[in-house]
Amino acid sequence: MTTRTGKSPKAFRTISEVAEELGVPQHVLRFWESKFAQIKPVKRGGGRRYYRPEDVELLRAIQTLLYEDKFTIKGVQKLLREHGVKFVMSGRVVEESVLPDLGIAPAEAHEDARQPDLDFGAPQQAPAAPRTTGREHAARRRRLLAIRDELKEIRGLLADVGASRI
Repeated sequence: MTTRTGKSPKAFRTISEVAEELGVPQHVLRFWESKFAQIKPVKRGGGRRYYRPEDVELLRAIQTLLYEDKFTIKGVQKLLREHGVKFVMSGRVVEESVLPDLGIAPAEAHEDARQPDLDFGAPQQAPAAPRTTGREHAARRRRLLAIRDELKEIRGLLADVGASRI
């Protein structure tokens, strides 16, 4: 089996190939190398970098945590330091069942269960939103996507009922 570049999946990749594969500029990969000691491409003469397949996997996991799950650089560094590369690459980081193991409560634990008083008088300044971690953000995002899918299904059912009445 070969990849899009025509290379074997086990072949080393240049920085330009990895940048293209991940859809990020080369300078971002160099920056991540400076922030994450676990990223160690082989450097040949002239400083040319060659990434092993496991380097690319780790970079992809870091990219997901930073861009999709909204972790900070420090948050990903902490995950790597405390739980290791294999855990980060496993994709289990943002599963809600893992959050308590990481010492993080689900987002619901931070939400105020009381309903707000509905006073339509003079406008008031909204309270500042509590800071959320990348994990909390990811959990909320998954819940919102599930709600969106449910609403789409309900919309389809309503359309079917409306069509049957005509």
